[in-house]
Amino acid sequence: MRRRRILTMAWESMKQRRFRTSLTTLGVVIGITAIIGLASLGEGFRVTIKDQMEQGFELNVLTVMSGGLLTGVGSYFTDADVKNISLMPGVVLATPIIQKSVGKLYNDGKNSSALVLLAVNYTEFVQIYPERLAVEHGIWPQSIENDTSVIGYNVEHPAEGGTFANPGDNVTVALSFTSVARGRYFENNTFNVVGTLGKSGAAGFINFDDAVFIPIDTARELYNTTNSDMIFVRLANPNYSDSVAKAIEDRFGGGGEVRVLIPAAFMQQVETVLSMVEIFLTAIASIALLVAGLGIMNIMTVSVMERTREIGILKAIGAKSRTVLTMFLTEAALIGLLGAVIGVPLGYGLAQAMGQFLFRFSAEVTPRRSLITGTATHPITAVTPILTLQWAVGAIVFAIGVSVIFGWYPARKAAKLNPVEALRYE
Repeated sequence: MRRRRILTMAWESMKQRRFRTSLTTLGVVIGITAIIGLASLGEGFRVTIKDQMEQGFELNVLTVMSGGLLTGVGSYFTDADVKNISLMPGVVLATPIIQKSVGKLYNDGKNSSALVLLAVNYTEFVQIYPERLAVEHGIWPQSIENDTSVIGYNVEHPAEGGTFANPGDNVTVALSFTSVARGRYFENNTFNVVGTLGKSGAAGFINFDDAVFIPIDTARELYNTTNSDMIFVRLANPNYSDSVAKAIEDRFGGGGEVRVLIPAAFMQQVETVLSMVEIFLTAIASIALLVAGLGIMNIMTVSVMERTREIGILKAIGAKSRTVLTMFLTEAALIGLLGAVIGVPLGYGLAQAMGQFLFRFSAEVTPRRSLITGTATHPITAVTPILTLQWAVGAIVFAIGVSVIFGWYPARKAAKLNPVEALRYE
């Protein structure tokens, strides 16, 4: 019997039992909807997270820190270390940083607070983050003057409202010191504000919005040191991250003396975790399709019993067992195909709705704060689902495959019917 004829007979059989076919197909639709919905939503969430991380990490910037328990704390790196790193292949610039705690800031009866003091080489540091260090008022210093300072957006705009300082103001900063005799204590130092930053956000684990910047030479005098706490390294290309990081670690002995924060590697790890979560959720959704497969087996087994005489007539007029088997498997495949064709767009539509409302509701009821800086972060309010061609085709093939597998037993049972006994069946 020709394939077109077999396909026509399978389709006509489905049309004659429309209600039963609809219920069976509905199970496949639900399964495919769940798979496509979670897959496209998961892919969209992964891309959204990646985009946000790229905004928070300059992929071509490495952070070199001491490898002790209190990473990044304590003057460890010399100027010779900075110079050696700057001469490594693939490195555009290396600049030292001193990071300290800071207390209140005072300006003519007004006060504000900052989380961190960053002592930098102004000229070099702006080359490390040329796009992030956008000045809102005043200037970013190009020449080093010992009493100059730049304050972050949150310092300039305290929670109480208003503005804390303008360019030209002299601001008193309570700097944190530690000594054996006195423990931790604060001393006031006055700096001239030459610029205030716009919203800069967090670069790695340091939020520039909550920072006060001063010249590194000034900090070395205040803290009586010639070394620095960290080294920021700008690369010619993010692809050099691994090789440069290894060269830096080898430069310090390779025994964990230093740690190099590699944003690109961190992002790859996060992407891997998100991909695994996406696959896990999709696998859970696939259970619904397997349940639908059991429904297909059940319905087709009943269909074989109802069509026993019809099968007997077909075999009596010369239809082979293979033809009967193919006809029932074709019917199962059509159910799977029909369910997938409906389920794919339905699942994508469901993902669109969930992407717009689920994350927005979560952002409204759940506050977000950075685990590192403690400052408020911008939560994800919407996710745009992404449906790839591979997922769509894979879902269709999976639906057809499950339907055929679960339809095999009743189809084989129909093919093995004895034509004489089938004709006697009532």
